[in-house]
Parts: sequence; C-alpha cells; structure tokens
Amino acid sequence: MSNNEIVLEWIKYAKRDLDAAKYLNTMYPKPLEIICFHCQQSAEKILKAFLLLNSITPPKIHELNPLCEMCLPFSSDFVELKVPCSFLSTYGVQPRYPYEIEVTDDDTKKALLYAEEIFEFVGNKLDIK
Repeated sequence: MSNNEIVLEWIKYAKRDLDAAKYLNTMYPKPLEIICFHCQQSAEKILKAFLLLNSITPPKIHELNPLCEMCLPFSSDFVELKVPCSFLSTYGVQPRYPYEIEVTDDDTKKALLYAEEIFEFVGNKLDIK
C-alpha cells in the first residue's frame, strides 16, 4: 500500500468519526460523551494523516497538542489549532468510562464546531495526488 493510500485511509476514518458525531447529535437523548469522543477521534486521525503525508510516523497517543506541534514544522499555521486541540484532548479517553467526566450539551456543540474546524483546516493542507 502506498503512502498516499495509507493517508487516504486515515482521512476516511477521520471523516467517519466526524460523521458519526454529527449523527449521534440528532439522537434523543444525545449520547454527549460519545459525541465528544468521536469529535476528538476525528481530529486525532486527521492530524495523524497530515503527519503521515509528511513522512512522520505519528506516536500512539490521544493528546492532540503534541500531534499539532509535530505539524508545525510543515506549516506554522497549525498554531491556530491550539485552542481546539486543547479542548478536544479532554475527550480522548475519559468519555469511554462511566463517572470520569461530566459533559454538557454546550460541550458537544463546541466539540462539533472544533472537530469540523480541525478537519477542514487540515484537509485543506492535505495535497494528495
């Protein structure tokens, strides 16, 4: 499998997570924690796709800030993602377990907004041929 094919798979999975979060947001009652988790996963995967495209093997971590920092040498614009990455990092692990985190509807709205922002930002930087 070529590097571009691998990157495309990461992008596809990132999009699936974002689509899943949007779909879950239409449910009642909303699974707030799971929506935020999928938003974080989308951001994580699209950042890792960017790193892979630039021949960097991403570390097996869920923290978005270190991933974003690894992207900076390729484009200083990634500094714009600091706040969205910080916010979404909270949802990488804790929402998968009961009683670990309290999530509100406002949190999910913000998570969806930030996940879309990161996906679009990084997607615009991915130049796959």
